[in-house]
Parts: sequence; structure tokens; C-alpha cells
Amino acid sequence: MENAILQLCYLIGSITFIMGLKMLSHPDTARKGNLVAAAGMTIAIFATIFLFEHDGQKLHNYGWIFGGLLFGTVVGTFVAKKVQMTSMPEMVSLFNGMGGACAMLISLVEYNKPEVKETGTMIVIALGMLIGTVSFAGSMIAWGKLNGSIKDRTIPGGQVINFIIFAGLIALVIMVVGGFMPEMHSLFYGILALAALYGILFVMPIGGADMPVVISLLNSFTGCAAAFGGFLYDNPVMLTGGILVGSAGTILTILMCKAMNRSLKNVLIGSFGGQKAGASGASKEQGNYKEISLNDTAVLMAYAQKVMIIPGYGLAVAQAQHTCHELEKVLNEKGVEVLYGIHPVAGRMPGHMNVLLAEADVPYEKLLEMEDANDQMASTNVVLILGANDVVNPAAKEDPASPIFGMPILEVERAEHVIVNKRSMKPGYAGIENELFFRPKTSMLFGDAKKVLQSLVQELKQV
Repeated sequence: MENAILQLCYLIGSITFIMGLKMLSHPDTARKGNLVAAAGMTIAIFATIFLFEHDGQKLHNYGWIFGGLLFGTVVGTFVAKKVQMTSMPEMVSLFNGMGGACAMLISLVEYNKPEVKETGTMIVIALGMLIGTVSFAGSMIAWGKLNGSIKDRTIPGGQVINFIIFAGLIALVIMVVGGFMPEMHSLFYGILALAALYGILFVMPIGGADMPVVISLLNSFTGCAAAFGGFLYDNPVMLTGGILVGSAGTILTILMCKAMNRSLKNVLIGSFGGQKAGASGASKEQGNYKEISLNDTAVLMAYAQKVMIIPGYGLAVAQAQHTCHELEKVLNEKGVEVLYGIHPVAGRMPGHMNVLLAEADVPYEKLLEMEDANDQMASTNVVLILGANDVVNPAAKEDPASPIFGMPILEVERAEHVIVNKRSMKPGYAGIENELFFRPKTSMLFGDAKKVLQSLVQELKQV
């Protein structure tokens, strides 16, 4: 009877995971989707604690179990409530790394159990250790790079070193699974050490412009590692959750690469995000740029028929999403149509700009994907770029020497007027100069995005 109830709880958990993932595909239902999936996870956790049996024995040590649950709940809730939207990407990396660490620890615990293990079980343990450790180490480096505490580092011959390490990992896994050596424990811990080193060297040279792809890829790694845990414990809900995360992360990685018009291999070894200013395609003489005043910007926008806002990481840094929505409402009152052009890799994680604007209650229907935004660009009177850089850089289409050449961009130059809000003329996260800033249609509006938008709103109200 208890086993039937346990399996029913696992079924409910699996169904809620699928429902929650589906609901996450739209901002109107995303919050509810999170709650649905969390409810399913809660049911699965408590069913496991009280109903799961292994070799006729139920779980014990409830003090440790509930102590860990309480500690994790308190810390997770505190961190999630305190995190700023600008820090959301590194929080995602941190939490993803914790998932990889859990998979790594599961493999360690299961390997050190005294009973004889079948070949299939050893494969799952070894691969769970390998993938979980790579995900943990890589996510920690990504977290450090996103918050600025770790800089891009390219090791001479790094690709060759990574290949040698990866080949060594495969060899160790084969030896551990096959039992070809008398002292297997040292080999197993060798997998742990080499996988950690590989995760560090794998992410270290990858630059900021490629970070959305790296985050989604590491997310898929963690999902796969969690699925291996589901195999080990014959736990359907753990298996389902791992497969969903792994497959969703893989699909998202492919979509990110497509949005950048680059292969995953090129992202992992090309690292155009690691280029520094002055790199190929960035050193040519650009000429002069022109500035525009707040008053002139307000007049231009007030008498426009259509304005398109292009959000970027600068908007997130300034926490200006709510002020941006206020600007939209003021323009709507004047009869101006306002839309948002969203590039798939804008920001520091997949969907960063969508999350940012959803937080400010911007209607989802006004968020245009890149292709749709480009279709409407020619009929747009004013484009206002808020902290975006690389995703509007015409070098991606025009300069074969540029490291971002071939990346699809928002074609803002097709609009009648282009206004760029930036703090300074410093290059974007890809480390290259933006030719757009020196084009005849472009005017620069310098300053912090939130302060500029607040002043712009006041100016518009007086026009």
C-alpha cells in the first residue's frame, strides 16, 4: 500500500514538472508554473522521506534530513529575495553549480558503498561523477566571471590541454567501470580531480558575450547528472526532472548558438567574448559621434508614430526597467506606439531581458523577437537603445574581420532615428568597438539609464 502511494506521489511530481515547464514558456503563467513544479517537488520529497524503502528499511536520521531541508530553505529564500535583477545570471550559475555538486556527492556516496555493483550501475556512477563535477566547477567559474571576480584567462595551448584531460577522463571511466586496475579508489578520485580541472579550464577562456550559451550548456549538464541519480535510486521523479532539465538546456543551447549564427564548437573554442578592445575589427578609425540633449530626444519621441526600445545589460545594471515602462506609458498617452526589440542573447543569461521587463509588468505582446523586430524596423521613427551594444553592432554583418561577424543582430539602422543611451563610449562585453555609434543616423545620450529615463519622462510630460 505504501509503495503504491509512493509511486502515485512520484507520478504527481513528474506531471507537475512537465506542467510547470510548459507554463514557464509564457510570462503570464510563469509564476504559477514555478509554484506548480515546486508543489510537485515538495510532494515527492516528503513521500521519499516517509515512504521510500531500500532493502526493507526506511530512511532514518530525520534530524539530519530536516535540518538540511530547513537550512537550505532558509538560505535559498534569503538569497533569492535579496538578489538584484542585475545579479540574477550569477545566481542562476550558482544554483546550477549546487545541482552539479549534489550529483557529484551522490556518485561519491554510492561508489563507497560496500556491496558489489553491476557494470551498468558503475557506468551511471562514473558518468554522474564526471558530468556533475564538470558542471559544478564550470558553474563556479561562470559565477565568478559574471560577478567580475574572475577575469578571462586564455592558457597557451589550452585547447590541446583540454583535449588531453578529456581523453584522460574517458580512459579513467573505462578503467573504473571495467575494473582493470587493483586499486580502483584512486582512479575514481582521479575522475573527480580531473573533471574539476576540466570544468575550470573549459569555462575560463570563454568570454562574456558567449556566457548565455555557457549557462544553458552547464544547465543541461546538471540535468543529465541528476537523471543519473534517478537511475541509481530507481526514482522516477528524479529521473523525469533530470531529463527535462537536460533536454531543455540542450535545446536552449542549440537555440542560443543559432541566434549567434555559430556552432557550439565555435563558441567553446572561439571565445569571441574574450577579445579585448583593439582586436581585429575594432582598431579602425571610426570618426566622430554626435550627442543629443534630453529635450531634443523628448521632442523627437513625442512626435513619432512608432518607437522601439532595445534593452540591454545597461538597463539591468541601472535597474531601470520600471522607469522604462513608465516612459512607455507616457508615450502611449501621446498616441505613440511603443515596442521592444529583444535579441535572444542580450544580457548575461538566456531570456534575461524578457525576465527584466516582465518584472516591470511590460505587456508580453510588446516584446518582439529579433526577426519580428527587424521586420518592423523600417517603419519605426525612433529606436532607443538602452545599454545594448554587441547585439546592434553592424560589424556583425559588414566586417568579415570582426570576431562577431555572422551573428544576427537587431538592424536598428533601418529606423529613421537611432538614439543610444550609454554611460560612456567603452566597448561592450564582447570587447569590440561598435561602428553604429559613429553612423549619421545615430545620436548618443550619455548617462545612467535610470536617471536618463526619469529625466526623459519629465521632459515628455512638458512637450
